[in-house]
Amino acid sequence: MASCITMDSVASAIQRLDDLAETPSIALLASAFSAAGFELALVGGPVRDAFLGRPVNDFDFATNANPDQILAIVRPISEAQWDIGRDFGTIGAQVQGEKVEITTYRADLYDGETRKPIVAFGDTLEGDLVRRDLTINAMAFRLPERVLVDPYGGFDDLLAGRITTPGPAHVSFGDDPLRMLRAARFASKLGFAVDDETVAAMRELADKLSIISAERISDEFGKLLLTDAPRAGIRLLVETGLADVFIPEIPALKLEIDEHAHHKDVYEHSLTVLDQAISYEKARGHSPDLVLRLAALLHDIGKPATKKVEAGGVVSFYHHDVVGSKLAARRLKTLRFDKDTTAAVARLIELHLRFFGYTEGAWTDSAVRRYVRDAGPQLERLHMLTRADVTTRNRRKSDQLAFAYDNLEERIAEIAEAEGLAAVRPDLDGEAIMAILGISPGREVGEAYRFLLDLRLDEGPLGADEAETRLRAWWAARAAGDNAGSGGSR
Repeated sequence: MASCITMDSVASAIQRLDDLAETPSIALLASAFSAAGFELALVGGPVRDAFLGRPVNDFDFATNANPDQILAIVRPISEAQWDIGRDFGTIGAQVQGEKVEITTYRADLYDGETRKPIVAFGDTLEGDLVRRDLTINAMAFRLPERVLVDPYGGFDDLLAGRITTPGPAHVSFGDDPLRMLRAARFASKLGFAVDDETVAAMRELADKLSIISAERISDEFGKLLLTDAPRAGIRLLVETGLADVFIPEIPALKLEIDEHAHHKDVYEHSLTVLDQAISYEKARGHSPDLVLRLAALLHDIGKPATKKVEAGGVVSFYHHDVVGSKLAARRLKTLRFDKDTTAAVARLIELHLRFFGYTEGAWTDSAVRRYVRDAGPQLERLHMLTRADVTTRNRRKSDQLAFAYDNLEERIAEIAEAEGLAAVRPDLDGEAIMAILGISPGREVGEAYRFLLDLRLDEGPLGADEAETRLRAWWAARAAGDNAGSGGSR
């Protein structure tokens, strides 16, 4: 996607920056720093987004004042201050209801072995900007002078729709390899192209990513996936070898295809499923959903391990759903994704083929209830993932599958309305089971609960009285079976 910046939008951006300078909180900050004899500049994202016509939400400032001096300036004019980033020169404050972060100019050094910099404070704005990740994030707006500072061509790169670094890319990425993931993220976020020199440095230094913590990588990768069009960034990660370092299951989807074996391109299919899942997400009014997008991208990662060439050259991937679920859980755990996200993604991958049994024959109401029960809180995501997984170019087949899933969702809605299917539970809870059977908490209560749940799934609501009758009969039969087994052993 080409840059959408025009001369009119440039004039508009300058006006937006002027308007920001006049907002009470920023004007107060600018005046206070100027009166104290220090520089202040709005930096990075706010300046970039002003040119792109995007909302400006975060206010990040840079100054030649040190952290103690920053605190001394902001205390009298702010309602609150926090210095959690003090060691890195950052002081936060709330000024007239607006949260701001102010950081001392940085001139960090890197040892090349870890991502952690040797923190050093600088004395010039230009020196601070050169250590930033990308040129488009290395622009500043001096306050109160209202002067644009762009020593590394960020504005030209915005005009060109180009991603590159303020200094030599191999130096920038060598200092902080996480910047390579940020380049991929901004390529997706803005629809910009990464320049050749930058791509070459990413290929050359891909292995350096291994010094970055899993938490930082997963955070950056998650932000990439949550952009409007993550496909370009993912492609870049695969083509440069970065994906091999932290999520090798994605490049592994590029299965070798020979002239005698026939199957679809699993890698391209997975990217298309991700695109389509995002479309369904938007169409259904959902916010960007990391769980759905991870599940869409990873849903077929079990295929390389389960690939088998059958007679006639047909390729099969039996049980790739189960294998893929386990692989995804292991990878997301390694990347330190939270437990809820990991469990939800693994469950969706495990269930993503379940619907295709619906197209092979009519499901009973019991089967529909079990589909809902097994999906649990992931049901809406499963709807979107399953629909997105249809990438066939055969229009007739695509329409048939869409019609079948429409029918399934309609049946789920009908049964839910009639039976309260959204929360499928037995007609008797654990307390009632223990009271009826005269037993204490333990394994037997769980067995009785599962018996009643199966009845509920098979037959729908029974009512408390009928459920009690069935429970007592099951309990008696269970006891008789235990007695018979005990007698036969003597």
